[in-house]
Amino acid sequence: MEPEHHRVNGRSVLVWRTGRPWLAISSAVHGGGIGEREWVLNATVPHDYDRDDPAADVVDLAAACGLVGTGTGVLTAVDVRQEVTTTDRGVTVTATTGIGAHPTWAAGGEALAWRPGTINVVGWFPVRLTPAALVNAVATAAEAKAQALVEGGVPGTGTPTDATVLLCPATGPAAEYGGPRSVQGSRLARAVHAAVRAGLRTSPTTWSART
Repeated sequence: MEPEHHRVNGRSVLVWRTGRPWLAISSAVHGGGIGEREWVLNATVPHDYDRDDPAADVVDLAAACGLVGTGTGVLTAVDVRQEVTTTDRGVTVTATTGIGAHPTWAAGGEALAWRPGTINVVGWFPVRLTPAALVNAVATAAEAKAQALVEGGVPGTGTPTDATVLLCPATGPAAEYGGPRSVQGSRLARAVHAAVRAGLRTSPTTWSART
């Protein structure tokens, strides 16, 4: 499923309307967790964004885009018009790849001040996954993203504010595994890897080697 592009008060917004509830797992600021969702939103914020209520910001943007029902939404400092959408045998992924000045290693010990930069991944499966498989798929997406960053010469496995939203049909026979060697997981991994690698080509190379 590919996103719609909107402009709301000068901000770029990606919107997915499902038409029916889909089962989602999400680390988003709004609508996170596991449950049925009817829309997904990924919006650009200014580099000096300082709102302390990002979830309410997502709700306002969703209303401006005419979204109704229960949804989930993420934010990023990168212009979401630079999104990359890839499909691997039915699994579709859209990534907005914003590295900013401070990519970070997941197990790094240094506490960094906030800097603009977020990698958001939204993925769609053509078949239902069990809740456990969805959790496994989040790990698979993170591994594929990290592989793409390391291969691209980025000194880190992500940014401190990366978010992932994965969705699948809420009914039907369920795939029980989402790891990188499972059928659905391997397709997700290839799609995430391709989307993030392509996104790196449009992301400013401003990161610091000391991260």
